[in-house]
Amino acid sequence: MTTCKHDEKNTAHMTDAAAGHAPGQTPAINSGSTPGLVSFVGAGPGDPELLTLKGRKAIEEAALVLYAGSLVPPQVVACAAPDVPVVDSAPLSLEECHALVRRTALEGGTVARVHTGDPALYGTLREQTRLLDADGIPWRVIPGVTAACAAAAAAGVTFTVPEVTQSLVITRMEGRTPVPEREAVRRLAAHGTSMAIYLSAASSEALQADLLCHMPPETPVLCACRVGWPDQRLIWATAGTLARCVAEHGLTRQTVFLILPGQNAPDTCSQLYASGFSHGYRQARKN
Repeated sequence: MTTCKHDEKNTAHMTDAAAGHAPGQTPAINSGSTPGLVSFVGAGPGDPELLTLKGRKAIEEAALVLYAGSLVPPQVVACAAPDVPVVDSAPLSLEECHALVRRTALEGGTVARVHTGDPALYGTLREQTRLLDADGIPWRVIPGVTAACAAAAAAGVTFTVPEVTQSLVITRMEGRTPVPEREAVRRLAAHGTSMAIYLSAASSEALQADLLCHMPPETPVLCACRVGWPDQRLIWATAGTLARCVAEHGLTRQTVFLILPGQNAPDTCSQLYASGFSHGYRQARKN
């Protein structure tokens, strides 16, 4: 059974075999019986400056850094200590990655397992933590900036527009990983809300068809490729021209589609700062 230990600065997940471990150890490896902490670090989409301070600290203090080199630039992990192994996990299997992590952690060393974006989205977090739990190795997750949010920031757009859309759906088209029928894009598009669609550039024609089941063809779509990298591209299309845009610009891997039904909507204002709106920090005022 997995339990959690909390203190003011850290949240660590551990099995009973690892109970009593205090997170935040130094990178030094020891031969004691207390396993080292494994930190799953969200690296953000590519820009090293989007790495959080907490994530950077975990990398700096790690005795082993394991990063997804196909998606995370080397500059993100360049802050690792000079004598620490920095290993690209791209050519490794899940079992091979775990063997490296396990060996370091059971020797008492801390590990930074660096993921692209945020570890909770389209990663192998669940599979990896199950293996850690089985070995009694404590772990924690340090969140990162996901590509959809970085793309919205780069384009200066918002997912939520007062009185138009107040929700964001994050999803993907079916590929090698199946998608439940209830979560098919054609079903989710019926809500008419903002959407961030990952891992779907290779299925752009099917994606366009699914969107058009319920959305007007003029619905704005931002095609964001390699967000945060030096060759980042932000290309505007619509629900009706998405597939053509992908083909014309050669968009393949590392593309996220932002479906933004509120982008061209008439201007409306949030009530949060309206003078006539009361909340816990301000009383309504009459004009």
